[in-house]
Amino acid sequence: MWRLPGARVALRGVRAAVERHSRTEAAIETAAVSMERAVVRCVPSEPKLSLSFALADGSHKNMQRDQSEPLGRALSRIATNALKGHAKAAAAKKSRKNRPNASGGGACAGPGPEPTAACEPVVKLYYREEAVAEDVLNVDAWQDGAVLQIGDVKYKVERNPPAFTELQLPRYIMAGFPVCPKLSLEFGDPAGSLFRWYREAKPGSAEPEGGGPSSLSPSSPYPSWTETGVDERVYTPSNADIGLRLKLRCTPGNGQRFGPSRELESVCPVEAGPGTCTFDHRHLYTKKVTDDTFIRTVSYNILADTYAQTEFSRTVLYPYCAPYALELDYRQNLIQKELTGYNADLICLQEVDRSVFTDSLEPALEAFGLEGVFRIKQQEGLATFYRKSKFSLLSQHDISFHEALESDPLHKELLDKLVLNPSAQERVFQRSSVLQVSVLQSTKDSSKKICVANTHLYWHPKVY
Repeated sequence: MWRLPGARVALRGVRAAVERHSRTEAAIETAAVSMERAVVRCVPSEPKLSLSFALADGSHKNMQRDQSEPLGRALSRIATNALKGHAKAAAAKKSRKNRPNASGGGACAGPGPEPTAACEPVVKLYYREEAVAEDVLNVDAWQDGAVLQIGDVKYKVERNPPAFTELQLPRYIMAGFPVCPKLSLEFGDPAGSLFRWYREAKPGSAEPEGGGPSSLSPSSPYPSWTETGVDERVYTPSNADIGLRLKLRCTPGNGQRFGPSRELESVCPVEAGPGTCTFDHRHLYTKKVTDDTFIRTVSYNILADTYAQTEFSRTVLYPYCAPYALELDYRQNLIQKELTGYNADLICLQEVDRSVFTDSLEPALEAFGLEGVFRIKQQEGLATFYRKSKFSLLSQHDISFHEALESDPLHKELLDKLVLNPSAQERVFQRSSVLQVSVLQSTKDSSKKICVANTHLYWHPKVY
């Protein structure tokens, strides 16, 4: 056998180089994970980009810069902000140092040298380990994965990460009724996001999950929280949650990466629910979504809040209802639970307030796989929801009855009959009644379509 004395040395060199490369890559990955985050939002339709990051002194900076501005100007502004932050931190530290002690004596520290004035930190932007030239425009300079260095601190640049543009919990929460946050995302979707629910630790309870002081600990003025074990968008409080507030931690995502997390705390504690409702018995027959050969439809006049909060409603129409039962926040909980419990494929709603659609029904039903369209009349309107796994919306048409009667020759025969009853004709033309038409297509078979018509017709016993 031939022996090559240099081969073993060469192999050892290669092995050492590979190990060094592996250690370098691991170090880079560790550094990236431990880096601070600098979030850049840059969309072509807007003239400015936003840059958000936290300085070493703890202050958070949100900057708006022109996309067409040279990078050097943005870096100079960042350096100025960092210098101001350092000066404020130094002044606060000096103030604490010179503060009299608790016994009323003089300053705790003796005389010493004054701190030297801070210099403006070096601010650089790197991409693929190379400094980005200062004449490069902001729109091209701030790339995803770049590294912003401010003094000794490095930030990993995240361009257009998933982010919440709106995040809100309902004001009124009841035990036994699903809680669904209203949310809107940019560069992400709810299905790719993470949710985690917490409840306020009970007064006098043991240490919360994860350690820390209890909610009555004199050492902390803030409440502590325990995990509920629910990691889904919708949380249904139990009787054990009554009297406690809820907290939701949300991390926006898009299936590939995640954006900055946000936390929400409920304004009010969970209240007791009304007990068994009439719809609970109906839900026994609608526990599951129907298969693709069936369509389950629900139609419901949910009573617009503008009509519920009148003296006529309270004393004549609904005198049997306690005042709290007509309050919108209370009714919304019942409406959401009833509608979601039917597992319907199509839902047609009448007397829907615009705010109820956008703030309550749309986010709640969207969390259960339904998408909705809305048509306002005057003070309230119509809403149609369809199951996204079964249907896609091809087109939507809103038809005003009195306009169609007057302008469309197809309705001439009906108009001629209506003219014979002037009182009825006057009332019809005064009404804002509309027909909301949604044309849907099957997601399983594109040749199958369905036309859904939703309306709220006017009726008066003295006329008809």
